Amino acid sequence: AHGELLTPHIQDVLAEAGIAASALDAIVCGAGPGPFTGLRVGMVTAAALADALEIPAFPVVSLDAIGHDAGTDEPLLVATDARRREIYWASYADGRRTEGPHVEKPTAVAERLTELGVRRVAGQGGRLYAEVLGLPVVEPAFPSPAALVAVAAAALRSGAPPAPLTPLYLRRPDAVEPGSAKKVLR
Repeated sequence: AHGELLTPHIQDVLAEAGIAASALDAIVCGAGPGPFTGLRVGMVTAAALADALEIPAFPVVSLDAIGHDAGTDEPLLVATDARRREIYWASYADGRRTEGPHVEKPTAVAERLTELGVRRVAGQGGRLYAEVLGLPVVEPAFPSPAALVAVAAAALRSGAPPAPLTPLYLRRPDAVEPGSAKKVLR
């Protein structure tokens, strides 16, 4: 229902804030990593709205937004649910991404925790696999709109053109091109 609900939610947020869409200077959106459909719907909506309003759209790695909200006081692992018993993850130190983003089994990430030097985990994947990762879980579980904007702030203020709105997919697509037709014997 993402495609059906996103635009009405955007209209509701603008109305609640008392801002007309025409007053916006830029659009900021999460670029993943994430599941194909939800990510594509969000990014296409951001692109369409930016195009209609003739303003730039800035993509932000969603893990970076979670890392921003979690703070920089200690090295951090950010992990979101990648389904299929996997997590999307990245590590952070001093407010910067030091590794990732990647998609892996939580056990594979757990084996690298000492090497990564992280001491806590944020994100829904950290909650789901807390026992496997063995790190204290901190907020937030999901990226906030304010954090997405905060991560994009330097680019927004500089007037630099945004990066391309390219979804960050870390898996190969499940769909494959059909092979050649089977021969029918008579």
